[in-house]
Order: sequence, then C-alpha cells, then structure tokens
Amino acid sequence: MDRLIYTAMSGAKQAFLQQAGVAQNLANANSTGYRAMEHKFRAVPVQGPGLPTRAFTVNASVADVFEQGPLMTTGRPLDVAVQGAGWIAVETPDGGEAYTRNGALQTNAAGQLQTAAGLNVLGDGGPIAIPPDNRITVAPDGTVSVVPLFGTPNNSNPVGRIKLVNPPENEMVRGPDGLFRRKNGEAADVDANVRLAPGALEGSNVNSVDSMVNLISLARQFEMQIKMLQTADTNARAAGQILSMNR
Repeated sequence: MDRLIYTAMSGAKQAFLQQAGVAQNLANANSTGYRAMEHKFRAVPVQGPGLPTRAFTVNASVADVFEQGPLMTTGRPLDVAVQGAGWIAVETPDGGEAYTRNGALQTNAAGQLQTAAGLNVLGDGGPIAIPPDNRITVAPDGTVSVVPLFGTPNNSNPVGRIKLVNPPENEMVRGPDGLFRRKNGEAADVDANVRLAPGALEGSNVNSVDSMVNLISLARQFEMQIKMLQTADTNARAAGQILSMNR
C-alpha cells in the first residue's frame, strides 16, 4: 500500500504544480508582452527488485513559449511592439541588464525613457534622456527622436536609439521579476535586424481557451490521484480489519 500511496502522491504533486503554472498564465493573459510558461514532466520507472512496473512523475523543466503575441494598435507615440524575435533592453535596479517585450514606454520627471514598471530603457550609451517640451517619435529601428513644441517646427532631433537584442532562445531565462536575462549573465549584443512597430503593443501569447481546457484536465488528473490515495487508505483499513479477525 505504501508503494501505491507514494506513486499517487508524486503524480498529485506534479499535477498541482502544473495547475499553478497554467493559472499564472491565465492571470497574465492580458499582460503586455507576457511569455507563457510550460511545465514539462516525465515518468521515471521505479528501479528495484522485480520488474519496473511502477513509475514516478518528476518535474523535468519549466519551458518558456517564445511565440509572437498579437499586435494591438494604440496610436500612442511611446507604445512600441517588437516585431518577430527580439527584445528591448532595460536597466535593472541593481545596474544590470535585462530584457522585456513590454513596449508601453513612458518618461519620468527627470526625462528618462522608462518602461511602465519604472525601469530605464537602455540605449547605445546607457539610459535615454528626453529633453522637456518635445514631441517624441520612435522609428522602427529604435531611434528615438524629438520635435520641439516651440521654435522651429518639424525640426526632428535624434536623442538616442533603443537597444534591441536577439539572443538565442535557449540562452534566455526568466527571472522572478518577470524579466528575461541571459543564462551566463552577460549583456547581449545589439541586433540591427530587430524591428519595432511604433504605435502598437504586443499582447500576451497565452491562449486562454487552451489554458482553460488544460486547467480542467489537470484538475481531473489531480482528483484521480487523490482518489487513488483514498482507495489505498480504504484497502489498508480493510486489510487491517481482516488481520485482526484472524487473531
């Protein structure tokens, strides 16, 4: 009975963890630039005396889905969406470099170009500073230009270029803050082939319908494993009663 309980317990634990991952995806179905997570599991045969007739479920890895999300036109000058593969480089609070697909940009009181979370957007020479009283435009190659609201009209002046990178997907890892970084911790090089869609935002690549169906299926799997635990307990009690009657 203890073998059955341990086997069912491992399956219930992994099904519960996978439910948590799917629930997190659903919670971020409307988050700009969010990348879905996929929990991967594998069955490991139990090695011991006799044939390996039992298997445990183990968590192999958590994979990130890098498929493109839908582009939504906003018309806002500081909204940019990465077209295809690529990332926007931002400065983390500890001075490091991380990457995001959330292109809902803004400027702070000091005129620095930032993400919606308040992180500085990196340019060729560091954070990008926007002078006051200017209209901002972002080109598809990431060049940030300003047009003065006063003085000579239509006098566009570039003030920086957003750092756009495209490291291999297998080198990227998601951090606890939701930002991506390279596994080796090094900064990625600028990729001139990465392009932005000005006046648009990229939606989450989470498929809500598939996630809901998956969540229901996982709930059924969890219930099945719990039912096996209850059955094992019932069988153990019945066996105990039979043994006590034979004494």
